[in-house]
Amino acid sequence: MSAPDTAALVKEYRENGFAVAERLFDPSEVAELNTAITEILDVPDIGSVAEVEPGDKGMARRIWSPTKQHSAFERAAAHPRLLDHVEALIGPDILFHYSKLHLKAPQVGSVVDWHQDFAYYPHTNTDLVTALIYLDDTTTENSALQAVPGSHKRGLADHYVDGYFRGKVAGADAPDPALAVPIEAPAGSVVFIHCLLLHYSSPNHSDRYRRAFLPAYRAADAYPIHFGPHAGHNEAGVTLLRGSVSDTARVEAGAWRLPLAERPFGSLFQLQEGTHTTETAAATGYATLEEAK
Repeated sequence: MSAPDTAALVKEYRENGFAVAERLFDPSEVAELNTAITEILDVPDIGSVAEVEPGDKGMARRIWSPTKQHSAFERAAAHPRLLDHVEALIGPDILFHYSKLHLKAPQVGSVVDWHQDFAYYPHTNTDLVTALIYLDDTTTENSALQAVPGSHKRGLADHYVDGYFRGKVAGADAPDPALAVPIEAPAGSVVFIHCLLLHYSSPNHSDRYRRAFLPAYRAADAYPIHFGPHAGHNEAGVTLLRGSVSDTARVEAGAWRLPLAERPFGSLFQLQEGTHTTETAAATGYATLEEAK
């Protein structure tokens, strides 16, 4: 990237907790990823590779670890243009953390309640960033991500309900919806999300899909601080993408509440919905917290 582009990206990210790089992926690259989605879902039992919308809709709403399921997503997560932007935000030593893919079908698309990503996987520092890659032209109508600018500066909010981690900021603690800013952008654009940014997405009220691939990264000196029954599962898949590993954990001052859930769960959706998912998680093999996120 050129110096001015880097400076503008970093400034936006530091001030707002998110930054947008429009059309970072070209149309052919976006088309390849959408074709990969079709190929992943071309199986007799969609539930073996994805989580489906509740009820009888029969539509996939989340593909488990797409970088493990198709080489196109593995390549996209390590794309040099993408890593150039990640490096500008968290430094030159970059670890791939995990990936997910949300599929918000027309007139369906489950809601994602207010939350901060860091609540699901507290680390020794907050140099963790998720790259939300829009695979469709995205507006408020088809469920653009919404966020509260600057909320990443306020620390970690309470994600507990009735004494257990529920992965959402609810009730009186939830931010005023009037403060939310929709992050609209064309297909191929990337929204870089700080791990403490408060964000959510509404149901898809349009006749268009809103597909988004989300590879997540962390600085090499950011180490997880919780290895309970739901956490740490993804550590085996953490990969150095750029720079070098660190033998030192950089520690920020603060108190991070641990994500101690009431029961095993299969995804962010199911956790926030309060769904009993022991059987679902066992069937898919993704019963752990970080795969669920």
